[in-house]
Amino acid sequence: MNPEQRRATAALLRARIGMVPAAIELGRVFARAGHELALVGGPVRDIFLGQQPGDLDLTTDATPEQVLALTESWADANWTVGIAFGTVGLRKGRMTFEITTYRSEQYAARSRKPDVEYGKSLEEDLSRRDFTINAMAVRLPGMEFVDPFGGLDALRAKELRTPGPPEVSFGDDPLRILRAARFVARLGLTVADDVRMAMTDQAARLEIVSAERIAGELTKLMLTSDPAAGIDLLVQTQVADHVLPEISKLRMEVDEHHRHKDVYQHSLTVLRQAIDLEPRYGLSADLVVRLAAILHDIGKPRTRTALPGGRVAFHHHEVVGAKMTRKRLTELRFPNDVVRDVSRLVELHLRFHGYGQGEWTDSAVRRYVRDAGPLLDRLHVLTRADCTTRNARKAERLARAYDGLEQRIVELREQEELDKIRPDLNGNDIMRILGLKPGPLVGQASSYLLELRINSGELGPERATEELLRWAATEGIIPPAEG
Repeated sequence: MNPEQRRATAALLRARIGMVPAAIELGRVFARAGHELALVGGPVRDIFLGQQPGDLDLTTDATPEQVLALTESWADANWTVGIAFGTVGLRKGRMTFEITTYRSEQYAARSRKPDVEYGKSLEEDLSRRDFTINAMAVRLPGMEFVDPFGGLDALRAKELRTPGPPEVSFGDDPLRILRAARFVARLGLTVADDVRMAMTDQAARLEIVSAERIAGELTKLMLTSDPAAGIDLLVQTQVADHVLPEISKLRMEVDEHHRHKDVYQHSLTVLRQAIDLEPRYGLSADLVVRLAAILHDIGKPRTRTALPGGRVAFHHHEVVGAKMTRKRLTELRFPNDVVRDVSRLVELHLRFHGYGQGEWTDSAVRRYVRDAGPLLDRLHVLTRADCTTRNARKAERLARAYDGLEQRIVELREQEELDKIRPDLNGNDIMRILGLKPGPLVGQASSYLLELRINSGELGPERATEELLRWAATEGIIPPAEG
């Protein structure tokens, strides 16, 4: 960095960090006690990306106990959840700080938890950071920029590099392999050749990382601006084989409509199109939608059937895919509601096409809305995104058809309160009319009446009672009516 660049960099740092006077004030607190303090990692990177940092990550030569003693009267609050890893959290006004003692962190050969040792200098601490773009620091309160590994140059070149040999970085923490994909997706970076090679060579090391940490990193990846780029990196480096093998297996599964070279590329396109559609339905970085988009066709390899003429079909792949989705996300310890909703969307993603090209009946619209339930807007996104045909006329025809379905939903919703469809008789009514006690028969009767309600619209209590009695007689629950 020449003198002019150094002066410009210093001016930028002073301007940005000066907007957070509490950080500089805290730096003075540590300096008066004879300790070092530096802004480090993501916040420094974000400053050079033109973004104002939010919560601030700091590093120091003070031990966690010393940090607590130094900040006891300065901070409004503190917490020690991460103190075993050398981290103390602080709050001052509206600002949140995490202060970590200089450290090195490394996994033993088969350990699921890293061994943490305190380091002795800022440069040593930076040498053990994951990537050079995160190995930059600013000493406080003097605002000295520290960049021993060329992180700023890498950021300008949009290339992901590691401070030392990448196999050492990934050996320190295998989760960094997934983190590489996140930074590619979030910042539009390319990956240095040695980093890419190390990702492949050390992918199996992810097996020692807990499922919760992997799910957390995958979640962050999926919520970036272009998760498809990160997913593709994981597949190309064979990392996905260890965390999302179902996606890797989509490659070269030819789509039955010949819309793409393979289902894998189709799935990446669906993911990108789903993200573009989120704002249309009031969604923002929706994890459920995005997971469903990338996983919606994972049942195809298992259901592939050869047809005459070299064509293939994937009958019931949505049902098989839903089960596979539930199994994979459960094993990765995703939250139960995420597992439930994503697998349900995968199961429903072909429902629109199952009604053919004709006019939708009221009963079909009611059933579509009821089956989707609270996932209706997400199903709208997934269904529209799943159209990746290059035939402009076909794409326009499908879009118009779905526009028509959404309009029908609006009209019926106004007439019938579709979101609140219930049988015309409740459980107490059914037990009173049929003389039943609580049990499975009441549920069966309620399901029958719900089907009638969906197919025929509102029946009213009188007709619903007649239909219930007719059904109960047919099922042998009550004697048939005479005459």
